[in-house]
Amino acid sequence: MKKTKTLFECQSCGFSTPKWLGKCPDCDTWDSFVENTVSKTASKDKSSYNEATKITDIKIDAIHRFSTYNKELDIVLGGGIVPASLILIGGAPGIGKSTLLLKLASDIAKHNKLVLYVSAEESPAQIKLRANRLDANEENLYLLSELKLERILQELSKRNYELLIIDSIQTIYSEELNSAPGSVSQVKENTFELMRISKEKGISTFIVGHITKDGAIAGPRVLEHMVDTVLYFEGDNSKDFRILRGFKNRFGSTSEIGIFEMTSKGLISATDISNKFFSRSNNQAGSTLSITMEGSRPIVFEIQALVSDKSYPTPKRSSTGFDLNRLNMLIALLEKKLGFELGDYDIFLNISGGLKINETSIDLAVIAAIISSFKDRAINPNTIFLGEVSLTGDIREVFNLDVRLKEALMQGFEKIILPKKPTLSEKGLKYYEVSKVTQVLDWM
Repeated sequence: MKKTKTLFECQSCGFSTPKWLGKCPDCDTWDSFVENTVSKTASKDKSSYNEATKITDIKIDAIHRFSTYNKELDIVLGGGIVPASLILIGGAPGIGKSTLLLKLASDIAKHNKLVLYVSAEESPAQIKLRANRLDANEENLYLLSELKLERILQELSKRNYELLIIDSIQTIYSEELNSAPGSVSQVKENTFELMRISKEKGISTFIVGHITKDGAIAGPRVLEHMVDTVLYFEGDNSKDFRILRGFKNRFGSTSEIGIFEMTSKGLISATDISNKFFSRSNNQAGSTLSITMEGSRPIVFEIQALVSDKSYPTPKRSSTGFDLNRLNMLIALLEKKLGFELGDYDIFLNISGGLKINETSIDLAVIAAIISSFKDRAINPNTIFLGEVSLTGDIREVFNLDVRLKEALMQGFEKIILPKKPTLSEKGLKYYEVSKVTQVLDWM
């Protein structure tokens, strides 16, 4: 017997309540509740349940992966695609999600695997035009332009597909739900159904997710908890490079990133990224270089700072690719320890190439860039800054220093500014030890 009741759901977080509210008590969003009718059937299942098992008696099955035939994508996924896994990929409009997945579908279909590409936003003719440009026409690649979940499941029952791509989950809807496509109920239930069918039939599934203006994947947060892997595209649409970062992976590490290059043939693995995020010819005030670790990969990049007279009574602080709160902390430290009166200046900081750096090992480089711009004095472009700066003004060591120094030597840098010279130092590099922030100014 079916029981029907009305619930109001928040479209931002999925919180439900039997009555309408102006403000969501869970996420504090205003005017986000939508009325939904929910039908439930009383369960009469009296089947046996699974009994608890000793953890010492559980056997671990080996994880078998198959390649995406894209080097960078394999790195982010932890070595390839795990059969029956559910992968969510998000990113800004036009950043290359559909382009990457269509090329992925073609490469896998080329190796005798049946692939179903479902697009609710484009017609087969539109996808065919992109496939012609990407050289992605394969006999084992099937296209389906469909909005209804039930018809997608019906198509999956016709052939033994091994890979399914849904572009995008926000446009798919189920006839069993009364809510509109893209609503919390639709996104949650459709993802659950796709997860069920993926596990039952062993189909690896990629789901494209739209993002909000804040950069998060649209829909309930539970969506990211349901899937096995969550990938986000980063980078500027106007630039050639895109960064794919893993934020969740049940079958591997999330420390690695994939770097792609946008070409006329679509998104391809970047073959040489060693000197793509910095320029030695840019010998100007406010520019410094540092090395960050993305998983096991060292990347040399440029930090750009601009210190200028303030335009308004309150000085402006802006940061792109670096934590703004940490920038404010470093500015306060410069004012306290070095006596710089930065309250009369606007300060802007930018990490080149669209990178987003979260580690503290670049603090020293950030401070050097701000001082360089403030003093209007350029820094030798063959110099690398490495070090974490504490609130007391001490400069502390960074992890994986040996890997960073090898990268610096390979790129032809000459000077390294760091808190402590390593015991096994790389030959060919000149080391300058600085243990206090005040010593940085003396060196400069």
